[in-house]
Amino acid sequence: MTLPPLELLRKYSVPGPRYTSYPTAPYFHTGFGESDWHAALAEADPTRGLSLYAHIPFCDSLCYYCGCNMVATRDYSKTVPYLAALDREMAATAARVDPARRVRQLHWGGGTPTYLNPDDIRRLMARMRQHFTLADDAEVSCEVDPRELTFEHLAALRETGFNRVSFGVQDMDPAVQEAVNRIQSEFLIRQVIDWSRELGFSSINLDLIVGLPKQTVTSFRRTLERVTAWAPDRLAVFAYAHVPWMKKHQKLINEADLPDLATRLELQQAVNEMLGDAGYVNIGLDHFARPEDELVRAQQNKTLWRNFQGYTTHKDSDILAFGASSISQTAGVYMQNEKRLKHYEARIADTGFAVERGLRLTRDDQIRRDAITRVMCDLELDFDAFGREWDIVFADYFAGSLADLRPLAEDGLLEIDASRLRVTPTGRLFLRNIGMGFDRYLKDTASDKPRYSRTA
Repeated sequence: MTLPPLELLRKYSVPGPRYTSYPTAPYFHTGFGESDWHAALAEADPTRGLSLYAHIPFCDSLCYYCGCNMVATRDYSKTVPYLAALDREMAATAARVDPARRVRQLHWGGGTPTYLNPDDIRRLMARMRQHFTLADDAEVSCEVDPRELTFEHLAALRETGFNRVSFGVQDMDPAVQEAVNRIQSEFLIRQVIDWSRELGFSSINLDLIVGLPKQTVTSFRRTLERVTAWAPDRLAVFAYAHVPWMKKHQKLINEADLPDLATRLELQQAVNEMLGDAGYVNIGLDHFARPEDELVRAQQNKTLWRNFQGYTTHKDSDILAFGASSISQTAGVYMQNEKRLKHYEARIADTGFAVERGLRLTRDDQIRRDAITRVMCDLELDFDAFGREWDIVFADYFAGSLADLRPLAEDGLLEIDASRLRVTPTGRLFLRNIGMGFDRYLKDTASDKPRYSRTA
C-alpha cells in the first residue's frame, strides 16, 4: 500500500546529490592537473558546441542561506584583478580550442554578476566575444540580484547580447527576508521585471526557495500569488539546503526557525498546485516553464539535458567555465578551478590556468550518468533503447540498481516493468532518490563519504 505523502517525505528525506553531474563533484580529485585538462581540450570533439560560463563571485551583502562560492564586499576595486584573470584564463583556453567551434550557450553566475558596473559588463562581454565566436541564436543568460540593480545594468546586458535574465526573488515575506538578510520589496521586483520587458529580453526567470526560516504555507502562497501575477517565462523553486558544516555563514540562521517536515511537504504541494493552476509545466525536480518554452519542448522530444547550470537544451556542448570554483566539462572529463579568490588569481597570472581538481570518466561513469540524466529529464527510461545505445543488456547491467529501486516502486514513486521505468507524479518530488539508485559511488562504505544536503 502506498504511504501517505508525509510518511514518504519522512522515509526519503535523506542526504543525496542533486546530480548536476555524475560522478558528483565530491569525487573530483587533485590527482587531475593542468596537463590533464590540456589533454582533455585537445581530445574534445570539434563538432560539439560550446557553453561558456563566467563566475562573478562578488556580492554587496551576505544572504545567510547562500550555498554559492561568493565574496561579500563593498570594495569594488577587488573586481579589477579578478576581471584581468578571467580575461587571461579565457585567452589561454581559447588558444587550445578549435576556433571554428561556436558558442551555443553563455551564462554568467555568481555571486552576483550585476555587481559589475555597466561599463565592466560591456568590457567583459566584449572580451568573451573576442576569444570565442557566439552563434547568432545563442542562449545568453545572466543571474541578477534585483537589489542594487539599475536600468543601466540591464541595458548593458541587453546591448551586449544577453537575451535571458534570472532574478533571485526567494521569498516576498518581510519576516523571511529579514531572517535571511535579503530585503527586497514587491515594488523593486515589479520594476526590474518591467525594465527587462521594456528592453526586450526574450525570457525572464524567477528563482524562489522553499524551506527558509520563518516561512509558512500561508506566507509562501502569498509569494506564489504575486510571482504568478508577474508571469515569468520560467520559475526555479529550489529547496533550501541547510549545510552549515560546508557553509559556515548558514550558522547565522536559527535552526528553530526552519520549517518542519510537514510544513516543507505542504510548501511543495502549494508550489505544484499553484504553479500548475497558473499554467506552468513541472519539468522535474525544481524547474517550471510555460508550455511553449523550449525546455518543455525538449522534454517532449527527449532532448532535455542536465548539467551544472541545471536543465538545459544544449546536451551536445562542452562547458568551458571561467573564474574561481567554476566547473568545466567535456564529454568525458570534469575540471574544477581553484576556489579561493587570491589563489585563483595567482595561478592564472602564472600559467593562465587554475586547475584544482577534476575527473576523467570511465565507461561505467558515462553509462550511469546517462541513465540518471534520462530519468531526471525524460522522467522515464526505455531499457531496450538505452541498451542499444550503450551496447549493454540493461536488466543485467543494472540488476543491482533495479533491485534497489523496487522498494521505491512499491511506495508509488515509479513504475517498473520488463521494458521501462517511469516516474510517477508523486515520484517527481523524489527524483534525487531515484537517481541515487543508479549511483555506484553511493555504495562505497568509506568513512569519508561526502555529506550532501537532504533530498526533501
